[in-house]
Amino acid sequence: MHFLTSGLLACSLFFLFSCKKDDNKDTQPVVGATSKTVANLDADAANKNSFTLYSLAEGKIVPNSDSATTKWDIGFKATTIIINGGSSGPGGTVAQVISGVYNQLGQAPEAGYVTDATAKKAITGWYSYNMNTHVISPVAGSIIVVKTTSGKYVKLEITSYYKDAPANPDQTSVSRHYNFRYVYQADGSRNFN
Repeated sequence: MHFLTSGLLACSLFFLFSCKKDDNKDTQPVVGATSKTVANLDADAANKNSFTLYSLAEGKIVPNSDSATTKWDIGFKATTIIINGGSSGPGGTVAQVISGVYNQLGQAPEAGYVTDATAKKAITGWYSYNMNTHVISPVAGSIIVVKTTSGKYVKLEITSYYKDAPANPDQTSVSRHYNFRYVYQADGSRNFN
């Protein structure tokens, strides 16, 4: 019996002292791509001639009083979309519009990005206008790819230009309300998966 008690005590002490608490506070959480959906983003529906500025990292509207900062990434006013770079802002944001299938775009392009210029914005060609119905529709397969001032990549698809995203908008539909989805890659890689 004494041998069994001594053996159990030795095993218990071995396990007690062989396990240590991991105090490594430098361990970083794994950061990956996050998906967000935005509904009814007011893009100057009241016609005040101002852009609605948006932070893709924060997923929120940025006040116009911060337009001269790098707190925002993209801005919307009617059908015009600006980025925080070049002639539109002090940041270094660049973008491009590519053709493809949103869910199949697993990696941002390495090259092809441009900044806003006075004569031409980086984000154009994302919509079509029907002269008969006066309806603005996102061009199927148009994906906006953004590289933010902080070097993070985003893929963004506009799904509707109308409030509550009606399936068949018409002249009575309330316009200048963007509906879009995007993936923000926080780790700085071009990978969206």
